[in-house]
Amino acid sequence: MNTAHLDTAGTGRMPAAVRAVLADATTRDDLYGPYDLEERLGAVLHTEVYARLGDLLGVPAADTVLFTGAAAAFEACVSGLDLTPGDRVWTTPYEGVARLGALHDLRDRTRCTLEVVPLRADGGLDLEWMSAHLDEDVALVSVTHVAPTLGTVTPVEAVGRLLAGHRARYAVDASHSVGRLPVDAAALGCDLLTADGWRFLRGPDSIGFAYVAPALRASLAGGAHPLPHPAAVAALNAALAHHAAAARLPRRDLTAELRAVLERTPGIEVLTPARERSGILAFRHADLPAGLVRRALARRGVVVRKTVAQETPLHRPRPEVTTALRASVHYDNTPEDIARFDEALRETIAELRAERRAAERTAPVRTLGPVSTGPAAPGRAPARRGHLTLVAG
Repeated sequence: MNTAHLDTAGTGRMPAAVRAVLADATTRDDLYGPYDLEERLGAVLHTEVYARLGDLLGVPAADTVLFTGAAAAFEACVSGLDLTPGDRVWTTPYEGVARLGALHDLRDRTRCTLEVVPLRADGGLDLEWMSAHLDEDVALVSVTHVAPTLGTVTPVEAVGRLLAGHRARYAVDASHSVGRLPVDAAALGCDLLTADGWRFLRGPDSIGFAYVAPALRASLAGGAHPLPHPAAVAALNAALAHHAAAARLPRRDLTAELRAVLERTPGIEVLTPARERSGILAFRHADLPAGLVRRALARRGVVVRKTVAQETPLHRPRPEVTTALRASVHYDNTPEDIARFDEALRETIAELRAERRAAERTAPVRTLGPVSTGPAAPGRAPARRGHLTLVAG
């Protein structure tokens, strides 16, 4: 059954040409071993993929580095920073748990101070707070371009302008924006930009990359970090070529249509602010658990993602929102995908509500027996059967 894949922000569907490259390289590795595969791929591994990454990010190819994922890239780069107890590191409530773990390790090693930049009431990053509190003690600023759970877009260019001329190193997590939004690392003025290859770029799993400014390259500890498999590198190279070609074609952004479906469905609350156009929308049902809704949609051939609060431990839209659903669209989605989601969502809610009503009707009724109050205290009347009586002492 063909699916309406609305989870490109989680795992993009590889184009047929990319799957073919991955399958061919994996087969050759299995038959002849890694050395033969590396010799066969040659320039793809050592030149071509870096040139494509440089074009994608607007930076010299020599300043791009391959990793097994964005989180691994961030950890490799920040773990070697030489900070002191007087230094301050800024992060945001949208920081993912993996990067946050790397920042906590940095704090534990160097005894620097880790501070969280507050959000405005509308969910945007408080640039005025940053401007008021920025000084030369701020050594690192880590910002998420697009929040993975809500799709909130951070004005990374404005942050770069604010930090220009200051000591602070600037790190941008572009995992959920590269391939969907324009990303120009040089224009951002950042020292580090990390991203995954398997989301909106629709490449293979277990590969990511980074732009690492020359001034930050020394923190890579001699380049001693896990490298992706050559087959994954070849597939990413093919995905980058496919993306570059597709980016030149007219695109239809279906975010507004997706939001319209959610907003007109009874019981659904959209958590992503209306101004965002990141292709990611978070939502929840007032009564039905997110996991049940996701599985019921999957049975109808619609793929969305369940998110949990632990993915971004510093941020929760409201205290009661611990799980939600996330739908994301890309240029490979069609209006037919949105129509299918519309129908499947309505059917899912009707089905789950009917199941809940049936369960409530058939649930056994528990009858509580009389409450034993024991012997009455001297001078007091015994409590009546079946009631709890509070007596002032």
